[in-house]
Amino acid sequence: MPHSASRYLAEGPRVGLRHFTYEDGGEFTARARESKELHQPWLFPPDSTAAYAAYAGRLIEDPTKAGFLVCEKDDGGGIAGFININNIVAGAFQSGALGYGAFAHAAGRGLMREGLDLVVRHAFGPMRLHRLEINVQPANTASIALARACGFRLEGFSPSMLFIDGAWRDHQRWAVTTEMRTAPPDGP
Repeated sequence: MPHSASRYLAEGPRVGLRHFTYEDGGEFTARARESKELHQPWLFPPDSTAAYAAYAGRLIEDPTKAGFLVCEKDDGGGIAGFININNIVAGAFQSGALGYGAFAHAAGRGLMREGLDLVVRHAFGPMRLHRLEINVQPANTASIALARACGFRLEGFSPSMLFIDGAWRDHQRWAVTTEMRTAPPDGP
């Protein structure tokens, strides 16, 4: 039987990663509307056709951004969440800033952990980045737990860092480097 190419950039046991497309707007915005209670006050993904087109356009066309959809492999490829690498800087820095969100139907099932792990491997592999950062509001315990579970370390605190939901919000800075992913685990 001939081998067929995967529709995903990277795959784990339960999820696959693929880039955003304009055609994903209907499903993405429906999932965003269903997930408002989960996301707010931390995150405001696009929930209308026009907002999605602008958002996806930036991720598709801007070389300093890369957007990934985390798709359930056993759910017909349904979108479980999204992970974006923003502010990608080449040269001596080789870094990017991550943003992510699970949709309500997928929250708490470990799908985003698998997806974030795939994004980190993709970023440190084919994208040739050296460092990834996540900026998280201190009370967003679910996001902090995901960063920690994927091997990110807390590096600092930034007061009034990002303008979210009408105010400048404090953030913790979490990061991972290629060396951290390849270092042997601590302990006996």
